[in-house]
Amino acid sequence: MVAYRYYQSGDESQIIELWNQCLPKDPITAKRFRHLVLLDANFDPKGLRLAFEQEQLVGCVYAVRRLLPMFGTDLEADNGWIPFFFVHPDHRRGGVGSQLMKEAVQFLEEEGRRNVFFASYAPNYIVPGLDEEAYPEAYLFLQEQGFEKLYSPIAMDRSLVGFQIPDAVKKLRQDREAEGYSFAIAQDKDLYDVIQFANLKFNPDWGRAIREGILQGLPLERILVAREGKKLVGFCMYGGYEGIPDRFGPFGVDPDQQGKGLGKILLNECLQRMRAEGLHSAWFLWTGEQTPAGYLYKNTGFEITRQFHVMKKVI
Repeated sequence: MVAYRYYQSGDESQIIELWNQCLPKDPITAKRFRHLVLLDANFDPKGLRLAFEQEQLVGCVYAVRRLLPMFGTDLEADNGWIPFFFVHPDHRRGGVGSQLMKEAVQFLEEEGRRNVFFASYAPNYIVPGLDEEAYPEAYLFLQEQGFEKLYSPIAMDRSLVGFQIPDAVKKLRQDREAEGYSFAIAQDKDLYDVIQFANLKFNPDWGRAIREGILQGLPLERILVAREGKKLVGFCMYGGYEGIPDRFGPFGVDPDQQGKGLGKILLNECLQRMRAEGLHSAWFLWTGEQTPAGYLYKNTGFEITRQFHVMKKVI
């Protein structure tokens, strides 16, 4: 007999144990679970739905909606997210996952949400979406639950062994500097500009990553900024997410400035700094394969390591 309820204090150890059994390509520690879930400002115990057989956890689905705006006052009142779910192998295809998902979606619906996304939740997403290759059963399950694929971001990695900035990129930097551009390590005077630039030109999650990263000890030496005269036109950083030094990004150049090689200069300079710190590789979880950034990464030696499907269900 399977019993269903939402999270209660003390469930953490069983959740982590079952997570690591069910999601072998995406294991988690108690510390990461604490930081990404329990200490998330948007965490609501009623959204963390659990299934037990007697006293043993056999399934979990997590639903979350915004209680704190990412930027300004926008609570994205129509949207909710399912950042993760898993069911014990012995209990799959027996209705446990379907019941948990039903309860999770109902929780979001009762909170006024109309769109449910897997798993593009910021700030504390575990993965961008569903890795079909790693978890084919889960992909089919989401489709059966009414989720449709929106797009498929990729994760990429690059070895830094022997990395050097190509001569052509050094020459490109000299050319841009002669035109009035500058490339420098961030200082206190840059922080407001770069956070606002990230928020307004790209994604509020990027501004949050910069601010929270610095508050948690991210050295300013890991942030590079590009300016045209006094105007900020791009930035590049590493070590901003969860304090993991070889995790690259966020990284962006003003769309009005694209085509000048500013992103190529920033990316190479950033990789050089990572190598100088003794880091062995650079990696990130999320970019579009057929985008200017995706092409730049490929041309700079990054290789695709995983692909994810961001999926959506309309209630």
